Amino acid sequence: MALDFALSFSGAANSRATRHGVLRPFYEYLAVYEVRTEALERRAFPRSRAIPPPRILSEAELASLIDACHRISPEVPLKGRTMATLIGLLASSGVRSGEVVRLDRSDVDLANGVLLIRKTKFRKDRLVPVHTTTQGALGCYACERDAAFPTPKDQASFLSSRGNRLSATGLQNGFAKVRKLAGLDDGKPLRPHDLRHRFAVTRLSLWHEQRANVQALLPLLATYLGHASYSDTAYYLTGSADLLAIAAERAFLDEGAA
Repeated sequence: MALDFALSFSGAANSRATRHGVLRPFYEYLAVYEVRTEALERRAFPRSRAIPPPRILSEAELASLIDACHRISPEVPLKGRTMATLIGLLASSGVRSGEVVRLDRSDVDLANGVLLIRKTKFRKDRLVPVHTTTQGALGCYACERDAAFPTPKDQASFLSSRGNRLSATGLQNGFAKVRKLAGLDDGKPLRPHDLRHRFAVTRLSLWHEQRANVQALLPLLATYLGHASYSDTAYYLTGSADLLAIAAERAFLDEGAA
């Protein structure tokens, strides 16, 4: 029965493993009262460790994603404004989605355009300067947020429609709705984390277009993204078609000049 239940899901292999994993504690509980209860083999459904390639949005797709935010909840305008500001911040700064929802108001320096990222993946704090347009968008959001909730329930920078901190699950659910409204639900799946990939790829493309010393600048990108080592940054340097074309053209021109 357990195997039939797990195999009845026709989706991804990891989902079948999840179903099987949910049943295991139940079987262990039954075994306390019924010694003949069979134990479920933990490795019956191995999880796939393959990470799906990121989806790198074009400028037009990113714009449509942000525009769709204002349609997710017309009756609660702050909900759309929160999602639009979050998506813009993720795309323009490359910060992790978990880092964004953990931001407190005191972590956002609106005067200088700097974020204080606490409790990072590698247990280190870091400062992240943002573009002036991002700084302005954060300031506008803060004004609307404070007007909607003059006495907030906590010190979170990004609030839910109830006035408390927007959770990681709330961000994921809101992102899914926005993605569908923007018509980006077809084809390759789009995740909030893909915007971090997009930031890294966009920055590399700009450096190549500026004919900068990309190799020398990569440690700066690693520091900005909050990576403990350069190898961690290499994971994000996914070659998009545009990036590969720019790099190939530059290599051809450099070889010709030599």
